[in-house]
Parts: sequence; structure tokens; C-alpha cells
Amino acid sequence: MKRTLVKFRNSRFRRFIRKHEKYAPVLFFIGGFIFDTLTLGRVDRLYDLVVLSLHMTSLTITLYLYNLADDGKWDNTFIDRFVEYFPLAIQFFFGGLSSAYVIYFSRSVSMSKTVVFLVILLILLFANELLKKRISNKYLQFSVYFFISFTFFTFMIPVFIKEMSTQIFILSGLISLFCTLALITIIYKVSPSTRTEIHIGKLMGIILSIYILINAFYFFRLIPPVPLALSNGIVAHNIKVENNKYVVTYETDEWYIFWRKHRLKYIQRPNENVYVFSSIFAPTDLKKSIFHRWKWYNEKTKEWELIEDIGYDITGGRDGGYRGYTYKNNLRQGLWKVEVLTQEELVLGIIDFEIITSEKLQPKRVVNKAF
Repeated sequence: MKRTLVKFRNSRFRRFIRKHEKYAPVLFFIGGFIFDTLTLGRVDRLYDLVVLSLHMTSLTITLYLYNLADDGKWDNTFIDRFVEYFPLAIQFFFGGLSSAYVIYFSRSVSMSKTVVFLVILLILLFANELLKKRISNKYLQFSVYFFISFTFFTFMIPVFIKEMSTQIFILSGLISLFCTLALITIIYKVSPSTRTEIHIGKLMGIILSIYILINAFYFFRLIPPVPLALSNGIVAHNIKVENNKYVVTYETDEWYIFWRKHRLKYIQRPNENVYVFSSIFAPTDLKKSIFHRWKWYNEKTKEWELIEDIGYDITGGRDGGYRGYTYKNNLRQGLWKVEVLTQEELVLGIIDFEIITSEKLQPKRVVNKAF
């Protein structure tokens, strides 16, 4: 055992970590992000559920062990040899769990809605790097933990109970709040160094403020309706169903416009139907009502006018997303957008296009693709 311990203490990995101690937390955060990017696929897949649950459980245990290390709780124990790696493990799990959010929603057309979580975590990470104590700052540590925990439960609970709603979101937040406050309370009671470093009232106030902020984001529709995701959103000239496949005819953009499938300028013939196709990922057996909100931009009033809401139901489980479409006839020229919304009017994505009505102009780069 002693030889193993000496070998461990003199290992290249240990020397590398000590040499690059300043940058190691960032590298481990990025490492967690890359690991999940390469391995995760569907939030309702068994492997993904196990990995995310292990990440969250390991993060919770590591936080507990790390916060008791300053009290000498692990001196002369097996755990003692790993104490210096606890901050790196915490950063790895932070990166792994935050990356899961981006992965599951990267297919969404409305990317502005899906990157908020990652941006906030990156800001917290860089703020953490600017602090002298880095991850040892317990206020920052538990704040990030609660934010990630909140997101974890908003993913997991709808997947397991196969239902999502505003009530489920509130329940997820309350469970996360309870778990975080319980962890803080336990550590605070058994760790004298923690009681010295933090004011329990201040920390509880920060956690409750984050809880209120996330809920405000939700009710103002600034975060996506997890765990749903918009896989495809296309404005099309024609859609027909053949052998359980949706064959979509649409104009494509230039080759270098890789983030959008359809061309923004839609060439419409007089009295032609304009179709909007969407495929939405939802966990297996999760049922939800979805609708398309058609809006037209009035150049005179400089405002978007609501034209019509057209809805349909989805049932989750299909890898390519549950497919559906709506259409309208003989649209006015100008800017249009179709918002893909849940029953609670949470935005899954926005499909933008411009109608150009002409008998002479021909649609450009038209393709037929089966979904």
C-alpha cells in the first residue's frame, strides 16, 4: 500500500496538475463538456440517464468531501490522497452537466434560447477563475451547484413521469431547492471551517435569489421548455406524407449557410400554399400540445401582427423528432415568422422567412427531403 501511495504521489499526472494548477480547473471544465458532447445522445436513453445521474451524485459527494477537507476530516485516510483533486473533479462535473443542456437543445432552431444556460455557467466559471480562492469560494460553489441541480431536475422529472407543465417545472425547482439547502445545512453543521467562512443567512439568500431568478426567466419565457427541443423548422413549398415519411419540398440557402436548412426569401406564386414543417424531440411517451403561431410584420405600424394559431399534438420517442406541419394560403408579401410554442406559450423555436410574390421569379435550389 505504501509503495502504491508513493508511486501515486510521484506520478506524471500529479506533477502535471501541480505545474499547471492555475489552468487545471478550466481544462477539467472543458474536459467534462467534451466528454458529454461525444457520449450523450437522447435525454431519455438509459445511458444518458445513468451518466447524468452519476455526474450529479458524484458532484454532490465531492462537494461534501471537499468542504470537510479543510477541517482535517480526511487526514490519514484513504481519501486524503485525493483531496487536492477535489476542485478539479468539481469543475469536471460542472462542465459535464452544463454541456448536457447544450447537447440536448443544440438541434433547436432558436439557438438564442438554448445557449443561455451555458453562457451563464461560463460567466460563473470565469468569475470563479478571477477569485483568489477559485472554487474554494463557497458562495460561488453552492450557487453554481444549485443552478446545475435545478436544470438537472427540470430534465429528469418530466422524463420519468412522462409529463411536463408549469406545475412540473415548479416541482422540479422545489426539489432542487430542498436538496441544495439540505446539503448546505449538513456541511454547515459538521464543518467548523465552513461556519467560519460563510454567513448561512447570506448563502441562503443567494440561493433563494437564484431560485426566484430562474422562475422569472421561465415565466417570462426566456428559457426553453425542457426537455423538448425543436429538431427541424422549415418553410416549404409542398409537404406530402408517403410511407410514414414527410416529404418536404423547400428552397435551400447558399452552401455556406450551414445553420439553417431553408432559404429566407420565399418565392410565392399567387394563391400558393405556404407550409411550415417542424419536428420536435420529446422523451418517450411524453405527450404535449404544440402550435404554430403565424405572424406578419406590418411595415406601417412597425409591429408584428398575430395572424393565426394552428395547433397539433405530439407523442415523444422518435429519434428524428415528432413531425407536423401547418400551412396558409396566399400570404401577404413581407417578413413572416412562425413561432413553435407549447401549450404554455413557451418558445421551442422561431422560423423566419420573407414572402416575395411573383409569377416570374423561380424558387432557387429546390430540394425534396424525407423526414
